[in-house]
Amino acid sequence: MKLRSGFSMITAIFMVIMMATVAAFVLSLSGKIIKSTTAQYQREQAMLLAKSYTEYAVLAVMSNDRNGTGTCLYTIHGTIGDDPKSGNGYRATVQINYIGNAQEVGNCGGRTLSNSVINAKSPLSIIVDTYIDYKDIDNATAAWLTYHKRTLQKI
Repeated sequence: MKLRSGFSMITAIFMVIMMATVAAFVLSLSGKIIKSTTAQYQREQAMLLAKSYTEYAVLAVMSNDRNGTGTCLYTIHGTIGDDPKSGNGYRATVQINYIGNAQEVGNCGGRTLSNSVINAKSPLSIIVDTYIDYKDIDNATAAWLTYHKRTLQKI
């Protein structure tokens, strides 16, 4: 009878160790899944912000008077959410380059890739480079992550 109670004690200790090991594995895996999901969410958010800022840039260029006294639009800056330096927000930078006939480009010759288009009826086109910068939520001291979107748009 004494041998049986000793065997039960060893079995119980073994089962507790096995359950603790499995619990530690599940906890570790759960942390990795949460980290991966957060990173995926931030990237998706950056992609959506890049699309929005690109559309905003196109609308801004279309409403800008390039041949009058208006100033040309070359860069747009924005901050989304909290202060991005703290790791909770996004920084947006949009750079605009013009391509087209000199008459269409107008006064916007500062960042014109080409204004020697042969066909005078060629529409104005712009290249919009959108950069969305953000930091990892879990590590605000880490390097900036950047999502870049380039779009060619006829105006």
